Amino acid sequence: MLGVNNHGQTIVLACAFLSKETTESFIWMFEEFKKVMPGGEPKMIITDQDAAMTRAISIAFPTTFHRLCIWHITSKFSVKLPHSAYKEYWREFQKAIWDIDNKDEFDAKWNIVVTKAGLTDHPWLSSMFDLRESWVPAYARHFFAAGMSSSQRAEGSHGFFKQYISRRNSLMNFIIRFERALSHQRQKELVADHVDAFEVAQCILPMPMNKQMATLYTRTMFQKFEQELIQSTACFLELKTEDASKVVFNVSERKNWETRVAEVVYVKDSDHTSCSCKRFEFVGIICKHILALFRRDQIEYMPDKYILKRWKKTAKSGLVSDANGNEIKDSAGPGLLIKWSTMSRLASDVVEDALMSEEGCELLSETLKSLQCKERSKRVTGAKEKAMKRGIRHCRERGHIGHDRRQCPRNLNTP
Repeated sequence: MLGVNNHGQTIVLACAFLSKETTESFIWMFEEFKKVMPGGEPKMIITDQDAAMTRAISIAFPTTFHRLCIWHITSKFSVKLPHSAYKEYWREFQKAIWDIDNKDEFDAKWNIVVTKAGLTDHPWLSSMFDLRESWVPAYARHFFAAGMSSSQRAEGSHGFFKQYISRRNSLMNFIIRFERALSHQRQKELVADHVDAFEVAQCILPMPMNKQMATLYTRTMFQKFEQELIQSTACFLELKTEDASKVVFNVSERKNWETRVAEVVYVKDSDHTSCSCKRFEFVGIICKHILALFRRDQIEYMPDKYILKRWKKTAKSGLVSDANGNEIKDSAGPGLLIKWSTMSRLASDVVEDALMSEEGCELLSETLKSLQCKERSKRVTGAKEKAMKRGIRHCRERGHIGHDRRQCPRNLNTP
Protein backbone atom coordinates (compact mmCIF):
# COMPACT_ATOMS: atom_id res chain seq x y z
CA MET A 1 0.00 0.00 0.00
CA LEU A 2 1.39 3.35 -1.07
CA GLY A 3 0.85 6.93 0.01
CA VAL A 4 2.20 10.44 -0.57
CA ASN A 5 4.34 12.44 1.86
CA ASN A 6 4.41 16.22 2.28
CA HIS A 7 6.97 16.52 -0.53
CA GLY A 8 4.65 14.80 -2.99
CA GLN A 9 6.91 11.73 -3.00
CA THR A 10 5.55 8.20 -3.19
CA ILE A 11 6.11 6.27 0.04
CA VAL A 12 5.41 2.71 1.16
CA LEU A 13 2.84 2.52 3.96
CA ALA A 14 2.66 -1.26 4.23
CA CYS A 15 3.25 -4.47 2.30
CA ALA A 16 2.17 -8.07 2.71
CA PHE A 17 2.69 -11.54 1.21
CA LEU A 18 -0.57 -13.12 0.05
CA SER A 19 -0.79 -16.71 -1.11
CA LYS A 20 -4.17 -16.03 -2.76
CA GLU A 21 -5.82 -12.86 -4.05
CA THR A 22 -9.23 -13.59 -2.55
CA THR A 23 -11.66 -11.36 -0.72
CA GLU A 24 -10.75 -13.06 2.57
CA SER A 25 -7.02 -12.52 2.00
CA PHE A 26 -7.51 -8.85 1.22
CA ILE A 27 -9.75 -8.38 4.27
CA TRP A 28 -7.03 -9.92 6.47
CA MET A 29 -4.43 -7.60 4.91
CA PHE A 30 -6.55 -4.48 5.40
CA GLU A 31 -7.37 -5.42 9.01
CA GLU A 32 -3.67 -5.85 9.77
CA PHE A 33 -3.00 -2.51 8.09
CA LYS A 34 -5.50 -0.78 10.37
CA LYS A 35 -3.77 -2.21 13.45
CA VAL A 36 -0.42 -0.62 12.66
CA MET A 37 -1.52 2.62 11.00
CA PRO A 38 -2.70 5.42 13.32
CA GLY A 39 -5.64 7.62 12.38
CA GLY A 40 -8.26 5.02 11.55
CA GLU A 41 -9.46 4.16 8.06
CA PRO A 42 -7.98 5.97 5.06
CA LYS A 43 -10.14 8.73 3.60
CA MET A 44 -9.64 7.49 0.04
CA ILE A 45 -8.11 4.50 -1.73
CA ILE A 46 -7.42 3.97 -5.45
CA THR A 47 -7.37 0.51 -7.05
CA ASP A 48 -8.08 -1.12 -10.38
CA GLN A 49 -11.38 -2.99 -10.89
CA ASP A 50 -10.36 -6.16 -9.08
CA ALA A 51 -13.64 -7.64 -7.81
CA ALA A 52 -12.18 -9.42 -4.76
CA MET A 53 -10.39 -6.29 -3.58
CA THR A 54 -13.48 -4.16 -4.16
CA ARG A 55 -15.55 -6.42 -1.89
CA ALA A 56 -12.80 -6.46 0.73
CA ILE A 57 -12.58 -2.66 0.79
CA SER A 58 -16.33 -2.31 1.31
CA ILE A 59 -16.08 -4.63 4.34
CA ALA A 60 -12.77 -3.53 5.91
CA PHE A 61 -13.05 0.18 5.06
CA PRO A 62 -16.79 0.97 5.03
CA THR A 63 -16.28 4.74 5.36
CA THR A 64 -13.43 4.99 2.82
CA PHE A 65 -14.10 6.46 -0.61
CA HIS A 66 -13.04 3.77 -3.08
CA ARG A 67 -11.90 5.37 -6.29
CA LEU A 68 -11.25 3.36 -9.45
CA CYS A 69 -8.08 4.08 -11.40
CA ILE A 70 -9.09 6.39 -14.25
CA TRP A 71 -6.09 5.34 -16.35
CA HIS A 72 -7.11 1.67 -16.33
CA ILE A 73 -10.61 2.62 -17.47
CA THR A 74 -9.74 5.16 -20.17
CA SER A 75 -7.06 2.86 -21.61
CA LYS A 76 -9.77 0.28 -22.34
CA PHE A 77 -11.78 2.54 -24.64
CA SER A 78 -9.62 1.60 -27.62
CA VAL A 79 -10.20 -2.12 -26.89
CA LYS A 80 -13.86 -2.10 -25.88
CA LEU A 81 -15.24 0.29 -28.52
CA PRO A 82 -15.57 -0.50 -32.25
CA HIS A 83 -12.51 0.82 -34.05
CA SER A 84 -14.42 3.35 -36.15
CA ALA A 85 -16.37 4.68 -33.16
CA TYR A 86 -13.21 5.01 -31.07
CA LYS A 87 -11.34 6.83 -33.82
CA GLU A 88 -14.17 9.32 -34.40
CA TYR A 89 -15.47 9.94 -30.89
CA TRP A 90 -12.60 9.30 -28.45
CA ARG A 91 -11.65 12.99 -28.36
CA GLU A 92 -15.22 13.91 -27.36
CA PHE A 93 -15.22 11.26 -24.61
CA GLN A 94 -11.94 12.73 -23.36
CA LYS A 95 -13.36 16.25 -23.18
CA ALA A 96 -16.43 15.01 -21.33
CA ILE A 97 -14.30 13.13 -18.80
CA TRP A 98 -11.55 15.70 -18.18
CA ASP A 99 -12.93 19.13 -19.06
CA ILE A 100 -16.30 19.16 -17.29
CA ASP A 101 -16.58 19.98 -13.57
CA ASN A 102 -20.36 19.76 -13.18
CA LYS A 103 -22.05 16.38 -12.68
CA ASP A 104 -25.19 17.20 -14.65
CA GLU A 105 -23.18 18.64 -17.51
CA PHE A 106 -21.07 15.49 -17.63
CA ASP A 107 -24.14 13.25 -17.75
CA ALA A 108 -25.64 15.33 -20.57
CA LYS A 109 -22.40 15.42 -22.59
CA TRP A 110 -21.79 11.67 -22.13
CA ASN A 111 -25.29 10.82 -23.37
CA ILE A 112 -24.87 13.12 -26.39
CA VAL A 113 -21.58 11.47 -27.41
CA VAL A 114 -22.90 7.94 -26.83
CA THR A 115 -25.99 8.69 -28.92
CA LYS A 116 -23.97 10.27 -31.75
CA ALA A 117 -21.69 7.22 -31.79
CA GLY A 118 -24.65 4.84 -31.89
CA LEU A 119 -23.49 3.13 -28.69
CA THR A 120 -26.49 3.62 -26.40
CA ASP A 121 -26.77 -0.15 -25.90
CA HIS A 122 -23.04 -0.80 -25.54
CA PRO A 123 -22.73 -2.97 -22.36
CA TRP A 124 -19.24 -1.85 -21.32
CA LEU A 125 -19.98 1.88 -21.77
CA SER A 126 -23.21 1.44 -19.83
CA SER A 127 -21.38 -0.28 -16.98
CA MET A 128 -18.75 2.49 -16.87
CA PHE A 129 -21.47 5.14 -16.78
CA ASP A 130 -23.11 3.32 -13.85
CA LEU A 131 -19.75 3.44 -12.02
CA ARG A 132 -19.10 7.12 -12.86
CA GLU A 133 -19.17 8.22 -9.20
CA SER A 134 -16.05 6.11 -8.61
CA TRP A 135 -13.84 7.42 -11.43
CA VAL A 136 -15.17 10.48 -13.32
CA PRO A 137 -13.49 13.69 -12.01
CA ALA A 138 -16.76 15.65 -11.95
CA TYR A 139 -18.03 13.13 -9.38
CA ALA A 140 -14.83 12.24 -7.51
CA ARG A 141 -12.91 15.51 -7.10
CA HIS A 142 -14.71 16.51 -3.89
CA PHE A 143 -12.60 13.90 -1.99
CA PHE A 144 -9.03 14.78 -1.03
CA ALA A 145 -6.67 12.52 -2.96
CA ALA A 146 -3.40 14.51 -3.03
CA GLY A 147 -4.13 15.08 -6.72
CA MET A 148 -4.16 11.37 -7.59
CA SER A 149 -6.79 9.92 -9.91
CA SER A 150 -4.96 6.76 -10.98
CA SER A 151 -2.76 4.01 -9.55
CA GLN A 152 0.19 4.99 -11.74
CA ARG A 153 2.26 5.76 -8.64
CA ALA A 154 1.98 2.04 -7.90
CA GLU A 155 3.22 1.23 -11.40
CA GLY A 156 6.17 3.56 -10.90
CA SER A 157 6.87 2.00 -7.52
CA HIS A 158 6.96 -1.46 -9.10
CA GLY A 159 9.67 -0.23 -11.46
CA PHE A 160 11.62 1.22 -8.54
CA PHE A 161 11.59 -1.99 -6.49
CA LYS A 162 12.47 -4.16 -9.51
CA GLN A 163 15.90 -2.53 -9.38
CA TYR A 164 16.49 -4.31 -6.07
CA ILE A 165 14.50 -7.55 -6.10
CA SER A 166 13.59 -10.38 -8.44
CA ARG A 167 11.60 -13.62 -8.35
CA ARG A 168 14.86 -15.55 -7.91
CA ASN A 169 15.45 -14.07 -4.44
CA SER A 170 15.01 -16.29 -1.40
CA LEU A 171 12.64 -15.02 1.27
CA MET A 172 15.45 -13.78 3.51
CA ASN A 173 17.32 -12.23 0.58
CA PHE A 174 14.10 -10.55 -0.56
CA ILE A 175 13.58 -8.98 2.88
CA ILE A 176 17.16 -7.66 2.95
CA ARG A 177 16.88 -6.21 -0.54
CA PHE A 178 13.44 -4.76 0.15
CA GLU A 179 14.72 -3.05 3.30
CA ARG A 180 17.60 -1.63 1.27
CA ALA A 181 15.16 -0.23 -1.28
CA LEU A 182 13.08 1.32 1.50
CA SER A 183 16.18 2.94 3.00
CA HIS A 184 17.01 4.51 -0.36
CA GLN A 185 13.43 5.74 -0.68
CA ARG A 186 13.63 7.21 2.82
CA GLN A 187 16.92 8.88 1.92
CA LYS A 188 15.17 10.91 -0.77
CA GLU A 189 12.65 12.06 1.80
CA LEU A 190 15.42 12.99 4.24
CA VAL A 191 17.24 14.99 1.58
CA ALA A 192 14.01 16.90 0.85
CA ASP A 193 13.49 17.46 4.61
CA HIS A 194 17.04 18.77 4.90
CA VAL A 195 16.61 21.21 2.00
CA ASP A 196 13.35 22.55 3.43
CA ALA A 197 14.86 22.89 6.90
CA PHE A 198 17.72 25.13 5.77
CA GLU A 199 16.51 26.79 2.55
CA VAL A 200 13.53 28.88 1.44
CA ALA A 201 12.41 28.53 -2.17
CA GLN A 202 12.98 31.51 -4.45
CA CYS A 203 9.79 33.32 -5.49
CA ILE A 204 9.11 34.14 -9.12
CA LEU A 205 6.39 36.63 -8.13
CA PRO A 206 7.48 39.09 -5.38
CA MET A 207 4.07 39.08 -3.68
CA PRO A 208 3.45 38.83 0.11
CA MET A 209 1.25 35.74 -0.30
CA ASN A 210 3.86 34.00 -2.44
CA LYS A 211 6.59 34.71 0.11
CA GLN A 212 4.29 33.51 2.90
CA MET A 213 3.67 30.17 1.19
CA ALA A 214 7.37 29.74 0.37
CA THR A 215 8.14 29.76 4.10
CA LEU A 216 5.27 27.41 5.02
CA TYR A 217 5.03 24.77 2.29
CA THR A 218 7.63 22.24 1.20
CA ARG A 219 9.46 23.23 -1.96
CA THR A 220 7.47 20.88 -4.21
CA MET A 221 4.10 22.01 -2.89
CA PHE A 222 5.08 25.66 -2.96
CA GLN A 223 6.00 25.34 -6.63
CA LYS A 224 2.54 23.90 -7.32
CA PHE A 225 0.96 26.82 -5.49
CA GLU A 226 3.11 29.37 -7.29
CA GLN A 227 2.07 27.98 -10.68
CA GLU A 228 -1.56 28.53 -9.70
CA LEU A 229 -0.71 32.07 -8.59
CA ILE A 230 1.04 32.81 -11.88
CA GLN A 231 -1.86 31.41 -13.90
CA SER A 232 -4.33 33.47 -11.88
CA THR A 233 -2.95 36.60 -13.53
CA ALA A 234 -4.43 35.39 -16.84
CA CYS A 235 -7.92 34.83 -15.39
CA PHE A 236 -10.82 37.24 -15.88
CA LEU A 237 -13.60 37.70 -13.32
CA GLU A 238 -17.21 38.50 -14.12
CA LEU A 239 -19.92 38.97 -11.51
CA LYS A 240 -22.68 36.46 -12.17
CA THR A 241 -25.11 36.87 -9.27
CA GLU A 242 -25.22 38.34 -5.78
CA ASP A 243 -27.75 38.13 -2.99
CA ALA A 244 -27.82 38.48 0.79
CA SER A 245 -26.04 35.16 1.37
CA LYS A 246 -23.47 34.74 -1.41
CA VAL A 247 -21.66 36.18 -4.41
CA VAL A 248 -21.05 34.11 -7.56
CA PHE A 249 -18.35 34.86 -10.14
CA ASN A 250 -17.53 33.38 -13.52
CA VAL A 251 -13.76 33.08 -13.85
CA SER A 252 -12.57 32.52 -17.41
CA GLU A 253 -9.20 31.67 -18.94
CA ARG A 254 -7.93 30.90 -22.41
CA LYS A 255 -6.34 27.45 -22.73
CA ASN A 256 -5.39 25.62 -25.93
CA TRP A 257 -7.32 28.19 -27.97
CA GLU A 258 -10.45 27.52 -25.93
CA THR A 259 -12.11 29.56 -23.20
CA ARG A 260 -12.79 27.63 -20.02
CA VAL A 261 -15.03 29.01 -17.30
CA ALA A 262 -15.09 28.09 -13.61
CA GLU A 263 -17.65 29.22 -11.05
CA VAL A 264 -16.34 30.74 -7.81
CA VAL A 265 -18.78 31.18 -4.91
CA TYR A 266 -18.16 33.38 -1.87
CA VAL A 267 -20.48 32.64 1.07
CA LYS A 268 -20.78 35.73 3.26
CA ASP A 269 -21.81 34.23 6.62
CA SER A 270 -19.02 31.65 6.71
CA ASP A 271 -16.50 33.86 4.89
CA HIS A 272 -15.67 30.86 2.71
CA THR A 273 -14.77 30.71 -0.98
CA SER A 274 -15.09 27.60 -3.15
CA CYS A 275 -14.62 26.81 -6.83
CA SER A 276 -16.34 24.44 -9.23
CA CYS A 277 -12.96 23.00 -10.31
CA LYS A 278 -12.60 21.46 -6.78
CA ARG A 279 -8.80 21.71 -6.92
CA PHE A 280 -8.54 22.71 -3.27
CA GLU A 281 -10.71 19.78 -2.16
CA PHE A 282 -8.94 17.31 -4.47
CA VAL A 283 -5.29 18.45 -4.35
CA GLY A 284 -5.15 20.60 -1.24
CA ILE A 285 -3.73 23.58 -3.16
CA ILE A 286 -5.88 26.67 -3.66
CA CYS A 287 -6.81 27.11 -7.33
CA LYS A 288 -6.01 29.95 -9.74
CA HIS A 289 -9.70 30.91 -9.95
CA ILE A 290 -9.97 31.64 -6.22
CA LEU A 291 -6.56 33.33 -6.27
CA ALA A 292 -7.82 35.63 -9.03
CA LEU A 293 -10.65 36.68 -6.70
CA PHE A 294 -8.20 37.18 -3.82
CA ARG A 295 -6.08 39.45 -6.00
CA ARG A 296 -9.15 41.48 -6.98
CA ASP A 297 -10.12 41.86 -3.32
CA GLN A 298 -6.50 42.74 -2.43
CA ILE A 299 -6.10 39.85 0.00
CA GLU A 300 -2.32 39.87 0.52
CA TYR A 301 -1.91 36.84 2.79
CA MET A 302 -3.42 33.37 2.53
CA PRO A 303 -6.11 32.80 5.19
CA ASP A 304 -5.29 29.90 7.52
CA LYS A 305 -8.34 27.87 6.44
CA TYR A 306 -6.80 27.40 2.97
CA ILE A 307 -3.38 26.27 4.23
CA LEU A 308 -3.15 22.49 4.63
CA LYS A 309 -0.80 21.18 7.31
CA ARG A 310 -0.56 18.15 5.00
CA TRP A 311 1.77 20.12 2.67
CA LYS A 312 3.67 22.16 5.27
CA LYS A 313 7.32 21.68 6.18
CA THR A 314 6.13 20.92 9.71
CA ALA A 315 3.61 18.27 8.62
CA LYS A 316 5.45 15.54 10.53
CA SER A 317 6.01 17.55 13.72
CA GLY A 318 2.99 16.18 15.61
CA LEU A 319 2.83 13.13 17.86
CA VAL A 320 1.84 9.75 16.43
CA SER A 321 0.21 7.23 18.78
CA ASP A 322 -0.57 3.53 18.52
CA ALA A 323 -3.91 1.89 19.27
CA ASN A 324 -3.16 2.03 23.03
CA GLY A 325 -2.34 5.73 22.99
CA ASN A 326 1.43 5.23 23.28
CA GLU A 327 3.66 7.60 21.34
CA ILE A 328 5.42 6.05 18.32
CA LYS A 329 8.88 7.54 18.03
CA ASP A 330 11.06 7.63 14.94
CA SER A 331 13.89 5.12 14.81
CA ALA A 332 16.51 7.86 14.71
CA GLY A 333 16.82 11.53 15.60
CA PRO A 334 16.77 14.15 12.85
CA GLY A 335 20.46 15.01 13.36
CA LEU A 336 21.55 11.42 12.85
CA LEU A 337 19.27 11.02 9.84
CA ILE A 338 20.69 14.12 8.18
CA LYS A 339 24.24 12.86 8.77
CA TRP A 340 23.30 9.47 7.36
CA SER A 341 21.72 11.10 4.31
CA THR A 342 24.76 13.33 3.69
CA MET A 343 27.27 10.47 4.06
CA SER A 344 25.20 8.14 1.88
CA ARG A 345 25.02 10.72 -0.88
CA LEU A 346 28.78 11.33 -0.67
CA ALA A 347 29.52 7.59 -0.74
CA SER A 348 27.26 7.13 -3.76
CA ASP A 349 29.09 9.90 -5.65
CA VAL A 350 32.49 8.39 -4.80
CA VAL A 351 31.40 4.93 -5.98
CA GLU A 352 30.05 6.30 -9.27
CA ASP A 353 33.34 8.11 -9.93
CA ALA A 354 35.38 5.00 -9.07
CA LEU A 355 33.38 2.84 -11.49
CA MET A 356 34.75 4.86 -14.39
CA SER A 357 38.02 2.91 -14.31
CA GLU A 358 39.51 -0.35 -13.01
CA GLU A 359 42.21 1.59 -11.20
CA GLY A 360 39.57 3.68 -9.43
CA CYS A 361 37.65 0.58 -8.33
CA GLU A 362 40.78 -1.07 -6.94
CA LEU A 363 41.85 2.09 -5.12
CA LEU A 364 38.43 2.63 -3.57
CA SER A 365 38.15 -1.04 -2.59
CA GLU A 366 41.55 -1.02 -0.89
CA THR A 367 40.77 2.27 0.89
CA LEU A 368 37.44 1.02 2.20
CA LYS A 369 38.97 -2.26 3.40
CA SER A 370 41.71 -0.32 5.16
CA LEU A 371 39.17 1.97 6.85
CA GLN A 372 37.08 -1.04 7.86
CA CYS A 373 40.11 -2.76 9.45
CA LYS A 374 41.06 0.40 11.31
CA GLU A 375 37.53 0.81 12.62
CA ARG A 376 37.44 -2.82 13.80
CA SER A 377 40.85 -2.40 15.42
CA LYS A 378 39.63 0.70 17.27
CA ARG A 379 36.58 -1.16 18.54
CA VAL A 380 38.66 -4.12 19.73
CA THR A 381 41.30 -1.89 21.36
CA GLY A 382 38.61 0.20 23.02
CA ALA A 383 36.91 -2.90 24.35
CA LYS A 384 40.20 -4.20 25.78
CA GLU A 385 40.95 -0.90 27.46
CA LYS A 386 37.50 -0.83 29.02
CA ALA A 387 37.94 -4.39 30.22
CA MET A 388 41.33 -3.58 31.70
CA LYS A 389 39.92 -0.56 33.46
CA ARG A 390 37.11 -2.65 34.86
CA GLY A 391 39.62 -5.32 35.84
CA ILE A 392 42.11 -3.09 37.75
CA ARG A 393 42.51 -4.46 41.24
CA HIS A 394 43.15 -2.48 44.42
CA CYS A 395 44.86 -3.84 47.50
CA ARG A 396 42.92 -2.98 50.65
CA GLU A 397 45.93 -3.86 52.77
CA ARG A 398 48.25 -1.10 51.58
CA GLY A 399 46.26 0.75 48.89
CA HIS A 400 48.52 -0.43 46.05
CA ILE A 401 47.25 -0.96 42.48
CA GLY A 402 47.73 -4.13 40.43
CA HIS A 403 46.94 -6.80 42.97
CA ASP A 404 44.33 -7.62 45.57
CA ARG A 405 44.72 -8.42 49.27
CA ARG A 406 45.33 -12.15 48.70
CA GLN A 407 48.24 -11.49 46.32
CA CYS A 408 49.78 -8.66 48.35
CA PRO A 409 53.57 -9.24 48.64
CA ARG A 410 53.37 -8.31 52.32
CA ASN A 411 50.92 -11.10 53.01
CA LEU A 412 52.81 -13.58 50.86
CA ASN A 413 55.98 -12.93 52.84
CA THR A 414 54.26 -13.45 56.15
CA PRO A 415 54.98 -16.96 57.58
